[in-house]
Amino acid sequence: MNELLDLATRAAASAADLLVQGWDQREVVATKSSQTDIVTQMDQGSEALLVSTILAERPDDAILGEEGSSRSGTTGVSWVIDPLDGTVNYLYGFPSWAVSVGVLIDDRPMVGVVHAPALATVWRGIADDFAEANGRPIRCGGVTEVSAALVATGFGYDPAVRAVQGVQVAALLPQIRDIRRAGAAAVDMCWVAQGVVDAYFERGTHLWDRAAAMAICSGAGARVGGLLGEEPASNAMTVAANPALFEALRATLQEVGVGRD
Repeated sequence: MNELLDLATRAAASAADLLVQGWDQREVVATKSSQTDIVTQMDQGSEALLVSTILAERPDDAILGEEGSSRSGTTGVSWVIDPLDGTVNYLYGFPSWAVSVGVLIDDRPMVGVVHAPALATVWRGIADDFAEANGRPIRCGGVTEVSAALVATGFGYDPAVRAVQGVQVAALLPQIRDIRRAGAAAVDMCWVAQGVVDAYFERGTHLWDRAAAMAICSGAGARVGGLLGEEPASNAMTVAANPALFEALRATLQEVGVGRD
């Protein structure tokens, strides 16, 4: 695990440096699901660098990347990478963006590094073991009441989905301390692990958005799951919170209709 964490740390640092050095040359080169779901040339360059760095040392591992890098492996180890989580933030110069490198072992997120240079923070962790920010141990917060919880969230790219999410957040807001919307799922989840926010929920994330942060949350004692029953976090819904708050928050989200179309 430590060797995987070391490689993830070095790969993320190299990609983060590329993004910092290339910020003045950033430009939109494509859109995906909507006009607000953008790709810059820096997303693509960062992913290429991550893939080459990982394969140089782990040529038989699988890789899944947001910008299309996909290959099967033979080792049971899969690298799940988001070369630039928070692309819109990066484009505008809003500091909440990061390189996210997660390692799955037999499909479970076990190692994670989220490197956010504009926030001057590197989160690292191994599931069920430890989590840290800039080398210092972190733990999730201890808030137990939903009414006292500071909750982070994100919104989808489709205008119709956003309209529904706006109504749902309006219904949730009187039930909690407040909402935070910073625009990078991996960063939001790491803030849960660090106790900067008490919880996070979002519809429509992808595995590359959350894999690294899930390992970090686990190492920090936070719980990550879906909205219903014991289902795991999924593209349909991701909820993260400290264990004492998790069930109550999930029940409140269901009560106000979060997750419904």
